[in-house]
Amino acid sequence: MLEQQFVFNQIHIEAARNASDDFNLFHDKRKWLQITHNPFKGPIVLGFQLNALIEYQIRLFREANHEDKIIEENRLRYSNYQITFVNAVRPDNPIQLQIKKTLIKTIPDLTLTNRVMIKAKDKTVLIGYKKETPKPLFLADIDLSKLPNLNEFADRSKIPDTPFFLKKKYMNNGNAKNFLSGSLAEQSDYFDEIDGLVQYPESFPCSLTSGALMEKALLEQHDFKRNPMVYTSHELSIDRELLRELKSHDQLMILVHQLPESNTVTLNKTGIRLRVYDCFGLIKDQQVLFRAKMRLAPLEEILNNLNRKK
Repeated sequence: MLEQQFVFNQIHIEAARNASDDFNLFHDKRKWLQITHNPFKGPIVLGFQLNALIEYQIRLFREANHEDKIIEENRLRYSNYQITFVNAVRPDNPIQLQIKKTLIKTIPDLTLTNRVMIKAKDKTVLIGYKKETPKPLFLADIDLSKLPNLNEFADRSKIPDTPFFLKKKYMNNGNAKNFLSGSLAEQSDYFDEIDGLVQYPESFPCSLTSGALMEKALLEQHDFKRNPMVYTSHELSIDRELLRELKSHDQLMILVHQLPESNTVTLNKTGIRLRVYDCFGLIKDQQVLFRAKMRLAPLEEILNNLNRKK
């Protein structure tokens, strides 16, 4: 097992949120005060920031143990993350990231798995795993091949005869570098103009989904101050082979499908109904770069549930 300590500062939050266009009030050094009953008493680190930290540290872990060669030789083209958020990370507070020893399974397919955990002040903040597989683990059964040409539709529009909201973004090397630096990752391991290295991190295109969800909610006149939502989990499957082809100015089409809320889909059997989104990132020729299932819950309901337990 590998365990390391890290500290995020507010400037890291600023870099990551600006790079990913995440305007959530929870991360704003001034506007966090405007959130009703905000229990965090200050701005908090982005969920995708923590995901990027995990990505980078597991990358170093793989290289040190020569596992990157196993991935390449066996064409394990999908990188998968399952992350559950238990609490928030505040700037200037040390956190401990634990990466468990790699488990290698061969049935039904070759799979590399690492459990991960982040703690702050001896309390769990995040738990989950990262898996390397030949096929996507999440939303693999959804066929997007019959979608119309997305170039024909406006940004922030509903795609007719589909459940999808469309958000258009463009890749930018500078934003990706700032996102890496904000996530405590070494940007020169991904970008080096002298050597011609351009390799977008897995978490960066996925991080743009948060902004897409917020823009959708903004159009629906959601009140971010009175009814804040927090991530409870996300599940990601990223196609590494397509990621390698990504360059600055490439267009990313983010599709968002908000699933109907259900009394059977709740937060840890609390009765708090989760808001679930199936999201996809498509690049040239509408190939699927990433698949993401995002779950959120109303902060007020979480706090009310905690107060009832006291």
